[in-house]
Amino acid sequence: MGNIDLAILEWLSLTLKDDIDASCLLHHPGIDPTESYNPLRQQYNSTAILARLLRLDTPAQEKLLGVTDVDLFIPILTFVYGEAQLDNRAAVVSIFRLRQEFYGLPADDSLLYQRCEKEALHELGHTFGLVHCPQFDCLMHYSNSIEQIDLKTNLFCPVCHGRLTGSGFEVPAR
Repeated sequence: MGNIDLAILEWLSLTLKDDIDASCLLHHPGIDPTESYNPLRQQYNSTAILARLLRLDTPAQEKLLGVTDVDLFIPILTFVYGEAQLDNRAAVVSIFRLRQEFYGLPADDSLLYQRCEKEALHELGHTFGLVHCPQFDCLMHYSNSIEQIDLKTNLFCPVCHGRLTGSGFEVPAR
């Protein structure tokens, strides 16, 4: 959604396939995030974007991950890296604050791709029923700063992994 780099989407579809042992297909629905723009905040409401994702004509059993390049918010927070429906179908992530350039630093594509993977997996974890985890390096740990994202691994801790497996969804063991 928006002007997202196709290389990021292609990379995510490959890495997520390996991370969660599920097929990942790119779909370009042409969702325009401007409908969710809030001029007072100069940001985009992620909940409104999720609602747009859910209106897509896709099989009910599929998970939907929207990827955008706009700055997201929910009303109670200054910003979010993403949002998902707990134990449901849709999630959205933004690369806007995942880029080093946002923090006045030189671009680092490798770091950007790592952050994209972590945030995509985190939000997809919510769609499979996982809540935030207290373990700081678990993929499901809540992140309200880029440093917290960088501290996390791209793995579910044993407890979260067990909850995923217990829900009937198989994640490859690491």
